[in-house]
Amino acid sequence: MITITIYGLDQFVVGNLSRELTPLIAKLYEVDEDEVNFIAPNAMMFHKGVEQTSWNILILVDAPKKVSVLQDHMAELMLHGIGDVAIHVTVEFKYYSEDDRYTKINPDYPRYISEENLVDVDNEYPEDLEEGEEEDQIYTGDIFAGLNK
Repeated sequence: MITITIYGLDQFVVGNLSRELTPLIAKLYEVDEDEVNFIAPNAMMFHKGVEQTSWNILILVDAPKKVSVLQDHMAELMLHGIGDVAIHVTVEFKYYSEDDRYTKINPDYPRYISEENLVDVDNEYPEDLEEGEEEDQIYTGDIFAGLNK
């Protein structure tokens, strides 16, 4: 499993990068695309009290030790694959022994949610109200009418 964690970028930007970079990373590491995941923490980077989002980003690559020989190629891929969404980019690598990784996959469900298996649920309430309709009715009567005796 290859896990890419990106600090200092908007989560939706990381989602788009994940779509673009997953096939390239899988090809480089010679793994199935299901073995590549991105994490976009809801976090901001700061330097001396000044927010750095999209100015300085940190990419952490967690991968099995056996792929460490490809580190230079992966660094190059990440540094250039980020494109213009960040000004300054740092990539750090952390490696683990595959003996130290455990996974439980439920065979009753797809491994990942995708466009193909995503369920579209109809809203019970329409997003757009008909002209003249009010979303909520405000009670304008006397709520204490029965108590004022």
